[in-house]
Amino acid sequence: MIKLTLLHPLQSIPVRSWIFEDEQVVRIGRATENHVVLFSAVVSRRHIELRRTGIIWELINLGTNGTYLDGKPIAKVPVVDGLIVHLARSGPKIQINVGPHLSKAPSGSVAIKPRDTKAIHAPPESAQIRTMPVPDQKEIGTSREEEELTESESNPDYSEEY
Repeated sequence: MIKLTLLHPLQSIPVRSWIFEDEQVVRIGRATENHVVLFSAVVSRRHIELRRTGIIWELINLGTNGTYLDGKPIAKVPVVDGLIVHLARSGPKIQINVGPHLSKAPSGSVAIKPRDTKAIHAPPESAQIRTMPVPDQKEIGTSREEEELTESESNPDYSEEY
């Protein structure tokens, strides 16, 4: 079993997860025939491939813009539980968890909005998809100065004093 989690680019909190139980190969990229489709300008049509041999998973970079582990480009690496990679230097972050210890979501509990179906693709019999809310800017932590600036920019009566 393998679980892929798309992480928020700033806080590294989970945004969306995919679980594959019986796949030998899992493909991630921009093309709609991938198991996980990510629409990002820096993600290649076929960006990475995860291959299973027995209980061992291996990550293979196929992307033009590269795949990065700890800021270093990789071509092929064995997958260890909790591995986090960047698709391109500034692209999406994916966390990879492997093994039988992963919790299973109850079947039939997947709820996604119609617009989300364009961003992901996985055969329903082989994947479980979870969508998690992304915190708004207030939850992330906006400074008082940023709040005041935003407030003053949106106030049509604001005038500078000279």
